[in-house]
Amino acid sequence: MITTVTTTTVTTIATVTSISLAGAAIFTLLALLILKEIVSGIKNNGKYLQLSKALNVAILPLLIVFAFTAVVQLIQFFVVK
Repeated sequence: MITTVTTTTVTTIATVTSISLAGAAIFTLLALLILKEIVSGIKNNGKYLQLSKALNVAILPLLIVFAFTAVVQLIQFFVVK
């Protein structure tokens, strides 16, 4: 009985944590994409162009996390029922 409750509790906590971390990553990705669009719209200064290029360093890994999260969610939706 105790093993079942412990296993269920650990699974629930891990699921909630992974969902909140994925949500935080997606929110950060959205914020960085908005910032990149704003910065890339400024035409007159070279340092804004450098900042726009530097934002790609943070955006690319977050895009990979977003794609992985979307694939996992689709697999859970269509395969696991």
